[in-house]
Amino acid sequence: MSTFDYVEIPPDVIRLQSSIASNPVRPFTKISTSLPCSTTPAAAAAAASTTFSPTKSLSTLLLNTSFPAIPTSASPRKSSTTLLSTRDPLSIPITTVNFRRFVARVGPVFWLQDRVEEVLMWRCGWKYTGVWIAIYAFLCYFPRMVLLVPHAILAAIILFTYPTPSPSESITTKNPPAPVAPPPSEGSVDWQANLQAIQNLMGAFCDGYDTVSPLTPHLIHRSTHTSLILTLTLLSFLFLLPVLPLIPLRLLFFVLGVFPFIWTHPVTQTRIIPLLKAAVNGSIVKGGNASATLAGVTSYKYALLKIKFRRWIDDDRLDDKHWGAEMREVELWENERWAPGPSLSSSFGTQDDLDAVGSEFDVGDGSGSALLGAGTWSKANLRPADRAPWTRARDGWSGVGGEVSNLTFSLAPGWAFVETEGWRPDALGSWVSASRSNSCSASGSGDPIFGADDNGWVYTNDVWADPRRIPLEVWKTLGMTRRRRWVRRVYFDPTLLENA
Repeated sequence: MSTFDYVEIPPDVIRLQSSIASNPVRPFTKISTSLPCSTTPAAAAAAASTTFSPTKSLSTLLLNTSFPAIPTSASPRKSSTTLLSTRDPLSIPITTVNFRRFVARVGPVFWLQDRVEEVLMWRCGWKYTGVWIAIYAFLCYFPRMVLLVPHAILAAIILFTYPTPSPSESITTKNPPAPVAPPPSEGSVDWQANLQAIQNLMGAFCDGYDTVSPLTPHLIHRSTHTSLILTLTLLSFLFLLPVLPLIPLRLLFFVLGVFPFIWTHPVTQTRIIPLLKAAVNGSIVKGGNASATLAGVTSYKYALLKIKFRRWIDDDRLDDKHWGAEMREVELWENERWAPGPSLSSSFGTQDDLDAVGSEFDVGDGSGSALLGAGTWSKANLRPADRAPWTRARDGWSGVGGEVSNLTFSLAPGWAFVETEGWRPDALGSWVSASRSNSCSASGSGDPIFGADDNGWVYTNDVWADPRRIPLEVWKTLGMTRRRRWVRRVYFDPTLLENA
């Protein structure tokens, strides 16, 4: 291919081939692959919240929902004895009644949850949390006092609810005790508050489950590292046996109990943790602020470490047929455009619409609150002359066909996707410029301007040029776009050629 010494080629474009490659003997096989998973449960819940009215009757809502036909005495949970989980058969009317009762009576549980969160997360100030830390330290020093905790709780409840007579009432007058307040009625403010708390608790539980579930294969003999973990566990068990009498239990429980308070302290979250991240990334600036350093310097080493760890997990899940086969990577590009103007949180198609894109937009916490009223990122904002939402090449014009839920991907004969893994985002953004990527690797720190953000997005101007890790402020009014590269591994299987 000829070169042009007098033309400066932008680093974010690719050159067209001078000759079209010859087609293979067999036509490419079209394979339907799932879309790269960029929608989070939080975004799905936000989108679903627009179609549900809390004031609507729950019984009507549940009964109008499409459910499979359920037998009269259905009991999917098989058990030889009667357990709480199998006490009543599966029934939509029973579910409706119990759920309505649960929503009306679960308020004290969430009240206790809010008080614990206020103490643990320092929501009410250091004095409030400091008192509870002092009480815990007292119990650690006098552990037998724990036996008096139930008595203290019961006495505190009785004293807190003691009826204080008003000055107008006579001291000798004995009024009958006030009745206990009934549960909130369906549709009331308290009832809706309980329903909101249940919704958020379900989301938090699912997030925690999704965080822990990737680790379970290593504990149930679904991984090659299970034997290593078992060996280390037995060795540490044998090592701790003779050392147990020497461990100060009071100090140990005090440290374990106070550590969550130290971790959630605002100083730890805003200064110490960013400082440690900056130290790991090798990007500490002497005399500078750790937060500003992290905001201006790309976490190249951290992103590289996450990619290597993700690849290590994917390699661990490979089958034997994958290890002995030739493997390559295929690319997929995701394209979106910024649309200025008012927007609602439910209009975000993915959680990435709420990603931190730099200090200019003040969304460093990823909550997306600063974006409300500013605009949204979406594939629906692409113009008719723009590139397709999903493309096979970096130029953006080789669109991938298919519905939104799946894509039609053409692979050469004999090649197939690795079944044990899915699409992975390129969090480094090294495709922007090879020279910039090499300079980042050589210097030991990321480039603060070029590359990708923490979610793999590379931001460009209105004409898909001038790629940057953080968009410029002027782009907010002139128009801006962004791209993200997804990769997935494929392997060669000769049996696919024989069956073709």
